[in-house]
Amino acid sequence: MNLGAFSMSLNVKDIQASKEFYEALGFHVFAGKVERNYLIMKNGNALIGLFQGMFQQNILTFNPGWDENAQKLDSFTDVREIQKHLKENGIKLQKEADESTSGPASAVVLDPDGNAVLIDQHV
Repeated sequence: MNLGAFSMSLNVKDIQASKEFYEALGFHVFAGKVERNYLIMKNGNALIGLFQGMFQQNILTFNPGWDENAQKLDSFTDVREIQKHLKENGIKLQKEADESTSGPASAVVLDPDGNAVLIDQHV
């Protein structure tokens, strides 16, 4: 089972200060807009999302169907298939994808320490 591209979605207090900090670490803006309170920053294959005022905590994010350049993969494990696997293994979902649909959808689980894991499919 392939979960797709991985990124860390960070809840930031000051998006401009965070942008400057991560630029100093060698990241560059890949997507998003400061005016919309979010940026996706990239350094090689590493992706970090900066989000100001959008959620309470940091989130581990996986994007089935995308590579680290947000390019559609020819073959990938659909979020609904991942969700089914998680349920079969006794993992409780906080948010579920509608299994009667196809295409973009998302699911959320919490790890044993309460960290949110978002499986966010855009294709």
